[in-house]
Amino acid sequence: MRGRGVWMGVALVAASACAGPETNQMQALAEQYVKLVLAVGQHDADYVDAFYGPPEWRTAAVKRPLGEIEAEAAGVAARLAAAPPDGADPLVTLRHAYLTRQIEALRARVAMLGGKRLTFDEESKALYDAVAPHHDAGEFEGVLAQLEQLLPGRGPLLERYTRFRNAFAIPPDRLDATFKAAIDACRRRTLAHVNLPPGESFTVEYVTNKSWSGYNWYQGHYRSLIQVNTDLPIFADRAIDLACHEGYPGHHVYNVLLEKTLVRDRGWPEFQVYQLFSPQSLIAEGTANFGIEVAFPPADRLTLEREVIFPAAGLDPAGAAHYYTVMGLVDRLAYSGNDAARRYIDGEIDTAGATAWLERYGLYSTARAQQRVRFIDQYRSYVINYNLGKDMVAQYIDARAGGDASKRWAAFTELLSSPRLPSGLAVAGK
Repeated sequence: MRGRGVWMGVALVAASACAGPETNQMQALAEQYVKLVLAVGQHDADYVDAFYGPPEWRTAAVKRPLGEIEAEAAGVAARLAAAPPDGADPLVTLRHAYLTRQIEALRARVAMLGGKRLTFDEESKALYDAVAPHHDAGEFEGVLAQLEQLLPGRGPLLERYTRFRNAFAIPPDRLDATFKAAIDACRRRTLAHVNLPPGESFTVEYVTNKSWSGYNWYQGHYRSLIQVNTDLPIFADRAIDLACHEGYPGHHVYNVLLEKTLVRDRGWPEFQVYQLFSPQSLIAEGTANFGIEVAFPPADRLTLEREVIFPAAGLDPAGAAHYYTVMGLVDRLAYSGNDAARRYIDGEIDTAGATAWLERYGLYSTARAQQRVRFIDQYRSYVINYNLGKDMVAQYIDARAGGDASKRWAAFTELLSSPRLPSGLAVAGK
């Protein structure tokens, strides 16, 4: 997942002396947008996920009335609508659409903070520019039936699956070494395809008492802090998942490329702030999840697990293939989490009902299901960004790559370096 950054300033390139009025107006509106995001952050502790712009913008932010923030945001939206780009630079066109939609999401969040109630789907559309598909319980039953066959034995399927997976937990005294091995593999694979600026790096911390499993706190200057939550067991597959998702080629690379390409090279201030509840998060989480498969297609990943990750964790590599067969099926239950969140937020089920749904249709252990419900309490419809985001990014990238690995990396890197919206993925991917 994403995370709030330290307030560190990164100097923007100087505006061109020959910049026209359209460019100057866009710059002014972009700066106003950043300050509005910081203002909303005074009302919502989770809202400003990262900021590495001028420190004085942060220190000058005071708690303004929500109505005042809405009025100013409406003015920015109106000025953006009145000044469409000329289309000469496709990236500028994407920038204009991005700012417009991010402001819309900001206004929606302000309305929610003011007491407006939205359904799960209304909220996800307003904040993330997308609506996840609906599933009923029957759609997951076929997958569960296949897992029944793969995991024979006594007791309910959840108990058998939990016992099976617990055998692949990384021992706590091997966690750091295993995670470092995963990071090294992900970084080497990413650097073979993506040019990153010198000096990029991140550090890793292990934390507890969080509703999430991992978090990237981008700090600017091409640096991140990645935190890994050790409240619950961390399984063998999560080493590569977290190393790719939070690091290479996921959140860390995404932020580094945005800083290099759009902040430093273009001088666009809006990318010095990360507005968590916004369309950008679907792109961020979707690319971070799909990036795992970009870096390590299934056959490559199984080889890496057998030769590096399982030995580092002290696990028998002979079990890796069966483990990933089972986990591949479990991954097909991912949308059950969206449906649990939708039913919960829409008032159809309570906390106990959401926990039970996740246990039954997502094969979450009770402790993990309870942790997930706490996540939903905190982040609500944000959950769609992981699975729907991954699927939308995958369709967009694969439509461009046509099965060619080099083209896949090129399209992936281009997306990481651009201000494309979720709705832009859908249109461009057709």
